[in-house]
This record gives sequence, C-alpha cells and structure tokens, in this order.
Amino acid sequence: MVSEAPPFWWMKADWRAWSLAPLSFLYGKVAGYRMGRKRRHAPPVPVICVGNFTVGGAGKTPTALMIARAAKAKGLTPGFLSRGYGGSLDVTTVVDPAHHRSVDVGDEPLLLAREALTVISRRRVAGAERLVKEGADLIIMDDGFQSARLTVDFALVVIDTYRGIGNGHIVPGGPVRAPIAVQMRHLDAILKVGDGNAADRLVRQAARAGKQVLVATLRPRGDSGLAGSRVLGFAGIADPGKFYRTLETIGAEVVERRDFPDHHHLSDDEIDDLIAHADAGGLTLATTAKDMVRLIGGHGRSEELLQRVRVVDVEMAFDDPRAPDLVIDRAVEVCRARRLRKSAP
Repeated sequence: MVSEAPPFWWMKADWRAWSLAPLSFLYGKVAGYRMGRKRRHAPPVPVICVGNFTVGGAGKTPTALMIARAAKAKGLTPGFLSRGYGGSLDVTTVVDPAHHRSVDVGDEPLLLAREALTVISRRRVAGAERLVKEGADLIIMDDGFQSARLTVDFALVVIDTYRGIGNGHIVPGGPVRAPIAVQMRHLDAILKVGDGNAADRLVRQAARAGKQVLVATLRPRGDSGLAGSRVLGFAGIADPGKFYRTLETIGAEVVERRDFPDHHHLSDDEIDDLIAHADAGGLTLATTAKDMVRLIGGHGRSEELLQRVRVVDVEMAFDDPRAPDLVIDRAVEVCRARRLRKSAP
C-alpha cells in the first residue's frame, strides 16, 4: 500500500493520473479480488472495522475512539487492532503507552492505547486472537477494510467531505484503494465527516444501494488555550489542512504553517527550525495529538518542543448521539447470528 499521497491525487485527474491508468486497473483488479475472497477467520467476539475508501486520513482514529468510549459505557471491554504503521516492531504486541514509543509501535496505536486495550500486528488474525486472549469482548479495527483476513460484523467507512476520494482513480493514479463498486458492496454504513460537498456523489450512491449514512463533525476536545493567539502550526498527518481549519475554528490566528509527511518523525534540524521561527515571530507552537506522541521520548530538543507546544486534540461528534451504540448493537447481533450458524448441526 502506498504510504504517502502525491498532491495530484487530490486534484482533478490530469495526465499523471491517466498515464498510470493501466497500473491502476491492475491494482484495482487485485484489490477487488482480495476483498471478494471469503474471510478466513471469524473471531468469537464482534468485529467492527473503521476504514476508508482511500489512502490517507479521513478521521478513522477519532471514530474508533468514540466507538470504544460508547462500548465501555455499555459495559463492554473493547480492544483496538492496528497494523502499527510507522513502528518498527514486527511481532504481535500489546501496546503500553507508558513504555512504548511511536518509533516502536506507531503513533496512532499510542493514541488508541490511552483509551483501551490495543494490539498491533502485521497479521490481523494473530492480533485478533491476542485481543481475545487479553479479555477483549469487542474488536475495533482501525483500518483494514480492504483486507479479507477477518470476518467483519460491521464495516463503517469514513469519508471526509472536503477531500472526498480525490481524483477518483485507483492507486497509483489516485488515492482509491479498491474499485468503489466493490468497496460499496462490503460496507455497512458510511460516516460523512464535515460540511463540505466533495463526498456528495458517493454518499448518494451509498444511499441508493441501501447503505446507512451517518453524519459527524470533528470538533476540538478540551480547551487548548489558543483562542486569540498568533500560532505557528505544524502537522505530520495525511491532511494538514484539516488541522489548520480546526485552529481557526477555535479562534487562533495561523501565522505560519509547516506541513510534514504523515507519521513523520521530526529531525533535529526541523525541531530547531520550528523553535527558532516561533521565537523570532513571537508565535505559539501548536500541533496535533498524533504529532505530540511522536515527540515523547524523542531525540535532541524533542523534549523542549514537547514542553512548549500546545496540543489541539479532536473528537468525532456524531449528529445522532445514538449512532455509536447502534453500530455496536448491530455488530453484536451479526456476531451472535454467525456463531449460531456455526454451532448449528
């Protein structure tokens, strides 16, 4: 899977996308075939997959966190399953935020582990088995929608309404992970995030196919104290623009912006540059929670930057507050039905 999305993926399809069309066709055939394969492993507990149509962030992690909070409120013990992208460990591991660093397990698993039991594994079946062994009675997959390794009881696909599916082409000509028609067959609901219109066509397509459409907004969580501040914002996430819009929403003046690749660990020179520019301009440094966890236990002046930076955390606010409960309840029902079928003579 391509880890970084070239800028042209998010523009109207041009010669670059069309010149890669033969490769996109082949990639799409393989991805579609894999999605259509019979799932090989059915865990004994419900599995909710939070995925997206494209490479790059759409709000999966905040969505997974909200579902976990709803699950705990219902008396369940949720467990997150992640591949641990950006980490160096290649063995199935229970994430310990007090011990592990992002270079070990990845930045998103560290955020998830603050909320609930989290396991990283390059082999999803092994990861699911470890979660059950550790006591999880609900598995929440952060990504993995296009995988066919596990039986999924409820697939929720998140789509950002500002970027949509970019130019609509499949990797490598665009950000789409598999043919949309194939993905649409395998999802249970779409979560439309934000008030943009880039996802309107896809949402209408899902509604015509009888798929449930949920609506949510990313909103700041807690008070960052940045209202009225002149800010140097920096972000190493898939869509930095989303972070800067959040800063403006809370009343900060974004004077300078520094974009880094998704999951990027800042070098000593980059840290020095950020601190120097903030000092020279009298600016407050601000970043995301995901960038913050990558600074913990870092090298050079990472600790100094960590002490100075203001972190803007966000959460997924569903228009219908009951939506996470409904997703969980449906997954539990489907899991119960498949287990009954399996045990029937």
